Amino acid sequence: MSVEFGGIVVLRLVVGGYRVQEVRHRDGTIAFTIVGPDGRVHPEAERFLARYAGAGTDRTYAFLLVDHLRWLECEGLVLGSVSFRDLQRYMGAVGAKVPMPLGSPWRVGKRPYGNSALSSAAACLKGFYLSLTDAGVNTGLRDRLDVQRLPSQRDRDRALLGHLTTVLPGNPLAPAPMRRRHPKMLPDGARALMVESAASARDRMVIDWLADGGLRIGELCGLHLVDLHLREGAACAQCRSPHLHVCHRPGLPNGARAKRKHPWSVQDGVLVGGLIRRVSPAMVHSYFAYITGEYPRGAAHGVLLVQQHGPGAGLPWTPEGVRGMIARTGERAGLGRIKPHAFRHSFATAVLDASGGNLVVTREAGGWASTATVDAVYAHADVHDPVFDRALRTVWGE
Repeated sequence: MSVEFGGIVVLRLVVGGYRVQEVRHRDGTIAFTIVGPDGRVHPEAERFLARYAGAGTDRTYAFLLVDHLRWLECEGLVLGSVSFRDLQRYMGAVGAKVPMPLGSPWRVGKRPYGNSALSSAAACLKGFYLSLTDAGVNTGLRDRLDVQRLPSQRDRDRALLGHLTTVLPGNPLAPAPMRRRHPKMLPDGARALMVESAASARDRMVIDWLADGGLRIGELCGLHLVDLHLREGAACAQCRSPHLHVCHRPGLPNGARAKRKHPWSVQDGVLVGGLIRRVSPAMVHSYFAYITGEYPRGAAHGVLLVQQHGPGAGLPWTPEGVRGMIARTGERAGLGRIKPHAFRHSFATAVLDASGGNLVVTREAGGWASTATVDAVYAHADVHDPVFDRALRTVWGE
């Protein structure tokens, strides 16, 4: 449901009680705010979220914050009386381990937050309540929230000189750091089985592009035809080999969002900038099979992936639609439920192995912002590696 007033289109995303509203401005920019049961904008939430408008964090913080406001409503608390213990109770209610009674059941039927979501929720709560203390509301919380900590080894790794000595901001609500689990990758031979089970050239192209490009689902669904430079020596002169440009475009009709925001522009009809990713011959082949056989003529939106059936035929394909297709294709192939991000995990691991463990090469191939993420998630010793096996057998006296 959408409402337009004053040149702004407001989309209602969550119904009942406090809810998040997406605000689309005429210039294409998008903002997020929270409104109450009476339809009025929540002033404290609006002031806090306005700090992150356009940064990509405002949407995440809006949904985390609306969950907290609903909890306050359920507990009968008001912002001016929330204590630090109440914030700890809330963190426990959404999944953190806290040694205290949590009160009434909350979020019945919903899964608890994972460690990453808990960290984001803690950052959101700290920022929100510190913004309240700046406005003179519940000032007693500042001493409990505005704490400092000594730098960790990860902070030192990020420092250029490696000997960071100053204290850093801390968050007493944040969960303890947890080593990331090994990523869930595709089963052996999954790609070939899924391509064989795919129902259309479009679906086969999606499988090839996820497997060989390591694209995030939001990046893939946000691609436009103008982003694709699939011939040698493209006019953009930014990469000699076939490649594509991942561009962040706010307000796409299918809701797709590229995670990283690299500047881009169109110069003399040629797109330059964005995040450049190489394209394999298999990706080029499946693209031409799709574009010449199934892509609708006269599609004015210019988005690469389109719906093929139902009332939305010809419109940009949504990330949810791609996830559903991947799941159904995996089931038909006898692989169980497959998620698109498993392709990215498999891609990163394959590049890391092929490059001899080169974190920089893997970072550039997959479009990560830092080698620290690649190192934490993918740089694990392969238990079947000959060097690994030989080292263990030496220790065992074999």
